[in-house]
Amino acid sequence: MGGCLCFTQQDFRPAIWLLREIKRVISSNILKNFLLSALLVAAPALAIEDTLGEDTLGTNEALDSQDVAFYRDAIAELESSEGAYGQGLQEQLLSLGLSLQQQGRHEEAIETLKRGVHLARINSGLYSIDQIPLLQTQIASLMARGEFLEADERQTYLYRVQQRGLIKGEVRAEALMQQARWQRRAYDMGVGELDFPRLLSMWDLYRLALNDVVEEEGETSLALLVPLNGMLEAQYLISAYQGEQSSSFGENIGDRYDKNRFNAYRAQSFKKGQAVLHAIHDIELKNNVDDSVANAESVTRLGDWLFWHGEKEPAIEIYREAFMELAEAENAQVELERLFGAPVPLPSMAEVRPFPETTGPDSANLLIEFSVSERGRVVDLRRLDEAAATEVSDDVDEPPVDIEAVANRFMRQLRRTRFRPRFENGDPVATEGVIWAYDTTKW
Repeated sequence: MGGCLCFTQQDFRPAIWLLREIKRVISSNILKNFLLSALLVAAPALAIEDTLGEDTLGTNEALDSQDVAFYRDAIAELESSEGAYGQGLQEQLLSLGLSLQQQGRHEEAIETLKRGVHLARINSGLYSIDQIPLLQTQIASLMARGEFLEADERQTYLYRVQQRGLIKGEVRAEALMQQARWQRRAYDMGVGELDFPRLLSMWDLYRLALNDVVEEEGETSLALLVPLNGMLEAQYLISAYQGEQSSSFGENIGDRYDKNRFNAYRAQSFKKGQAVLHAIHDIELKNNVDDSVANAESVTRLGDWLFWHGEKEPAIEIYREAFMELAEAENAQVELERLFGAPVPLPSMAEVRPFPETTGPDSANLLIEFSVSERGRVVDLRRLDEAAATEVSDDVDEPPVDIEAVANRFMRQLRRTRFRPRFENGDPVATEGVIWAYDTTKW
């Protein structure tokens, strides 16, 4: 971002790696923290937070303590020469906050960064972008302490700063997508009283980011795929939402408005998701004209959306189209096996997959066997592990306090899940004897 470093949703890991390497190899306090500060502006706060609590942070404690003392001394000197609101103080407070954060001293870091935000507002204006790295660092420490409501409040303020301080284009688009990712994370964690407004915000933010990218890159740029995939993720979540919407809303007009808007979004979800998938397909087709594998994958995603919504016949025709496309690919057998060689639980999109990855049978405490019909339905479901229950009731929803309760809930979800069926010669076929193994102690 900022014409220098830009990290998208798909490349958090290089940002995290670079943060670790800077911490490890750079011994100059000033240079190290300058680069860390620059990365905080460029990389989303959620990527920064991923580095907290790992053993690369909080190491070299003697050096870290020297860092803290160095920045405290620098702050004291600036306060003596320039006063309590000196222009250079907020940079030093950010560096001190980073050093405290790296030692796991998050409470001190939060207070230090809070002062930095206050100074930035006084010196540069209420919505100055100087606050952004301070706020992102503060949010990371709040998350590390489990103060999710406070982190959410800071995210809301960060969004206001980004909206007021950043001009349209790549930088603002990434800020919008970072906020959308936060809404998804807050939704998963259950932050706040109502969760469904998070999904509305997630969709809206990715849509706004899409508009910025279109203006910056044009209507056929591959850069559009990031916000478009975020919009598709939001539509899957909106369509599948089973949470409580009708709990007492009282006289809160805003809550009732959100509820009505959410219901309208759900009613339009199928068409909206389909439109997004067509847009993704068009972009991929224009950029990969002769790539039959990429085209087949794109077509298959559209088929998955239809099949998941119960539109089985249109979906099967689309799957057949993808199957025939792959049949002409250079590695046809390999690609056909990858996409259509086994039943796939839907949604197949990585961000909203219904089940975790399986493990090896030797390390599993839950071993399940089932079959999938040519219509994508689970049949003949049973447990194979030694602790298998004699019967699983669909009417009992026990809390996951032991392996039996976990298995019951898992198997009920599996029964309700639609699968993309296995295909042979372009036609869907039943698959028997599918075995999944899990170590539920890691859930």
